[in-house]
Amino acid sequence: MQISRRDLMKAGVAMSAAPQVAHAANDRIQVGVIGTGARSHELMQALLQLPSAHITAVVDAYTGRVERAVSRTKAKVHKDYKAVLADPSIDAVVIATPDHWHKTMVIEAVRAGKDVYCEKPLTFRAEEGVEIQRAVKESGRILQVGSQGVSSLVQQKAKEIIQSGKLGQITCIRAAYNRNSAGGAWIYPIPPDASPSTVNWDMFLGSAPKQPFNLERFFRWRCYQDYSGGISTDLFVHLCTTIHYLMNAKVPSKVVAMGQLYRWKGSRDVPDTINAVVEYPEGFAVNLSSTFNNEHSSEGSFQILGTEGTLTIGDAVSYFPEDVHEDNAWIVASWPEALERAYYQDAKIRESEMPGTRQPRIKEGMLQYRQEGVESTVAHMGHWLESIRSRQPYWEDAAAGHHAAAVAHMVNRSARTQRMVEWDFNADSIKT
Repeated sequence: MQISRRDLMKAGVAMSAAPQVAHAANDRIQVGVIGTGARSHELMQALLQLPSAHITAVVDAYTGRVERAVSRTKAKVHKDYKAVLADPSIDAVVIATPDHWHKTMVIEAVRAGKDVYCEKPLTFRAEEGVEIQRAVKESGRILQVGSQGVSSLVQQKAKEIIQSGKLGQITCIRAAYNRNSAGGAWIYPIPPDASPSTVNWDMFLGSAPKQPFNLERFFRWRCYQDYSGGISTDLFVHLCTTIHYLMNAKVPSKVVAMGQLYRWKGSRDVPDTINAVVEYPEGFAVNLSSTFNNEHSSEGSFQILGTEGTLTIGDAVSYFPEDVHEDNAWIVASWPEALERAYYQDAKIRESEMPGTRQPRIKEGMLQYRQEGVESTVAHMGHWLESIRSRQPYWEDAAAGHHAAAVAHMVNRSARTQRMVEWDFNADSIKT
């Protein structure tokens, strides 16, 4: 799905008249936001750039976030997420809570007749994906997952190049995402007014194991496996969403991974360094790597390696053609001299192994493409609003979200058990 700036500004204005979609008289999509943390505020800022959406409700377990959300959106504060879902004026919800809440809120939202934008990862456990997909299908609602990279023109250009065949046969992908700061390792500053009077600890915990009130767990929840899958579900999900999108791949068949906690030992119970080898039945392998102890490739690094060329993807997509030719001179030089001379009298061998003897020709060199215009999160939100209008889901639907998150869960299980983990394609879950 391609979307222009003009489309973004108009997305959802002519809303579908389907009876299951209710909208306000001004025909704007009425959006409730469940969870108003730092990423959620970025999502709200993106929605505010799209006039076809109107943020009317917010809820969070910390009053300070709610206060800031109201100052930005003028939305009404609801006491909990169930009150948002029960509000008949709300058409759609953004779910930007800790991971352990996603399944419950997504399923309840679609059953309440709301379309959903859920931040990645869609699932906290791999087996939740099948249940979410079933609920979405039965409800007929739109679900879009929030790995915004697939809405960038850079990744769309990369997909176009791959589909053109310019890379030849792709057999290996290297993807990394590194950081080297306390903030990058999720040790975020805690608001000075945070206390039991401003933080609803029970609302945060939900179904997670009971713990005494703890501000570090509340504001730095990605550091703890009770609420997050750590690096794998925060960063690898982005990488794997892109890989699945570019390669038309579904889910890997096998994963082997190792994860260790080397540096940030006093602040978490999830690894700060993970390496994984991921094998896909479509015929290629992926090396996933991340550490919170070095900034190299801090914004994400992709190398897509094909027999005829290479793509690198970051802020830009760059194409490098392969300069392939055989070079057996050092082998043939050990033969008898007459056999060596005869070897190079073969025209096909000279064409293959002696590029300097070929007729002159122009050869394509490195190409690079950059994106300009609105940020990818705005485009991704625009796709969601357009899907609500058209009732046609964008690429990153429940299945795509489930399978991208599944890779992270396979990585974590392999690292934890020190065993290879396989996917059960019949059950659409990790093989037990």
